[in-house]
Amino acid sequence: MKIKPLSDHILIEAIKEEEKTKTGILLPETAEKERPEQGKVIAVGPGRKTEEGKIIPVDVKQGDKVLFTKYGPNEIKIQDKEYLIAKEEDILAILE
Repeated sequence: MKIKPLSDHILIEAIKEEEKTKTGILLPETAEKERPEQGKVIAVGPGRKTEEGKIIPVDVKQGDKVLFTKYGPNEIKIQDKEYLIAKEEDILAILE
């Protein structure tokens, strides 16, 4: 299934980092963790439309690694895979 975000929405696959304590102990997947704040852009909408009907393109592109607000994006599940859908304003930075 192909997903095409609308407007200035961005489809993100969250990057889950391995959690380690300060002493080097790896925490299992079942441990309670915070929601990730980094992800890879999977798909991007065409952009936001102005009142005059012009489209302002989104600043990120497919494949970018981004930093986003923790609770801004909405969680969705498609074919047993979890994604986030964020508005462009929820993206804080592109990681290089």
